[in-house]
Amino acid sequence: MRLRRAVVVFLTLVVIGAALAYVAVPYVLAASLFVRVADLGGRVGAFAESRARQVSVLPPHTVPTREGEVAAQFYRPEGRVRRSVLLVPGVHSMGIAEPRLTALARDLAGSGIAVMTMALPDLTQYRITARSADVIEDAVAWLAAQPELAPDGRVGVIGISFAGGLAIVAAGRPAVRDTVAYVVSFGGHGDLGRVLHYLATGEAVHAEGITTHPPHDYGVAVILYAAADRVVPADQVAPLREGIRTFLYASQLTLVDMNRANATFAVAREMVTGLPEPAATYLKYVNERNVNALGPILVPHLALEADPAASPERAPRVPAAPVFLLHGDGDTVIPTAESAVLAEYLRSKGADVHVLISRIITHAELDRSAAALEVWRLIAFWADVLER
Repeated sequence: MRLRRAVVVFLTLVVIGAALAYVAVPYVLAASLFVRVADLGGRVGAFAESRARQVSVLPPHTVPTREGEVAAQFYRPEGRVRRSVLLVPGVHSMGIAEPRLTALARDLAGSGIAVMTMALPDLTQYRITARSADVIEDAVAWLAAQPELAPDGRVGVIGISFAGGLAIVAAGRPAVRDTVAYVVSFGGHGDLGRVLHYLATGEAVHAEGITTHPPHDYGVAVILYAAADRVVPADQVAPLREGIRTFLYASQLTLVDMNRANATFAVAREMVTGLPEPAATYLKYVNERNVNALGPILVPHLALEADPAASPERAPRVPAAPVFLLHGDGDTVIPTAESAVLAEYLRSKGADVHVLISRIITHAELDRSAAALEVWRLIAFWADVLER
């Protein structure tokens, strides 16, 4: 999570100075959070660290849910805790150990929020299902019942990528609707079927002023993994999934260790030679990141992968709490238009919605340099969240 430092360091200094001089504490906290997440270093980073609380990372524990005990981890700031938040990652096999998740959890906790990270079992297995919304619902209920973490009986929820849409689904359910202080969807979806269609075809829902970009290859690999039992003979399903899982793990390792990542990509390529057809060709397409070849194969199977209950726009109720939608304008995993269209839908149902389409975010992470106004908008967005 790095910005190009040459431009952003100066701009961030200006923004933080304005925050200190003219606005309330949440803006200063949000500015500090921005700098720490962006990992700017130098004097700006030193200032941000001076504003952050000390954070203790507690040993992993489990949370009881209807899908069984689910691993979770607390990040506790020093001093009094006014609000706790459930932070849920997207489709990723590393779960609560995923490096970007642990970094964000630390940074949020440094802003004075107690953070509980929890990876959804289905998403760690590359499956996007409504069961994940059930798990979020149960975790919110459990966390809100801890008086030392939720003094007023309410907690925040932040979902990243597909967990963003699932968090909105869960936050609208009667059992927890009144215990959610706010819900943040960071690069999330409004309709799962629309997103799967985009990943396979490149065609996204239209939203005025928003450009659709070609889809990332990670998406079709995830869809193929889930649909493998419908596109290859039964005896090829397990080895094809093992090959896809190896490729996806290698993709995740690129953020941690490129040597390991390249070695794992090589293993995935070698696995093609041991597969019969058509599994060998499909895994070859995955390794080659050939979205154009895989997409048409997957289109006939998308309807069975798009559980309506996993989509906020198909949920019976919208959240009573404020909904914050944050999306990068160049997202190639979940198209940016999803948040714009979802915002319109939620407002039509009476929800309190705050939306920011940002040029300094890709898919759920900071990645680009930007003008001071873009930095300020992102800070203002998080300031609104932090004061809830």
